[in-house]
Amino acid sequence: MSLRFTLDPAIDPALRDGLLALWSDVTNAGGAVGFVPPVTPDDIRPELVKRLADLAEGRTRLLVGHDEHGGIAASAFLAYNQHRLMKHHLWLYTVMVHPAHQGKGYGRALMSAAADAARTFEGIEAIRLTCRGGTGADAFYAACDYKEVGRVPGAIRVSPGDDRDDVHMMLPIGSPAGD
Repeated sequence: MSLRFTLDPAIDPALRDGLLALWSDVTNAGGAVGFVPPVTPDDIRPELVKRLADLAEGRTRLLVGHDEHGGIAASAFLAYNQHRLMKHHLWLYTVMVHPAHQGKGYGRALMSAAADAARTFEGIEAIRLTCRGGTGADAFYAACDYKEVGRVPGAIRVSPGDDRDDVHMMLPIGSPAGD
């Protein structure tokens, strides 16, 4: 089965609750999406509220993948770079596929949909992301054609004595439309 992707879906309580459930389920399954397990949706809520404010203010876009039953199976945030000299790069944040859908190719589908969406954004030439070292995420992103462009050793402290690299990766998506 494939996912049905929606860029900039209407934010309603069902979507909000679905994103909270996805984010907490991914975290509790060991996903490196900004938290350390165990978490509840209430632990995630303040961060989601910030992301929703960014959506409302036009700084961020949301990509959601629904499964064949209409459930939220995947999501990612695409954020405009706020630095005036880097506005040709887009940030990809909080890339998530529900643990029940792991191994179905949904991660690759999400990354492809994110790149396709980014290609429609005026002036965007590349997607940047960071990931937590030691999770295998960097290998996954490399398999999706992202290149490692930097690494900060030990920058992420998961817990005392468990420091991970902050891995920076980039995907060129071509020159802006019209060039």
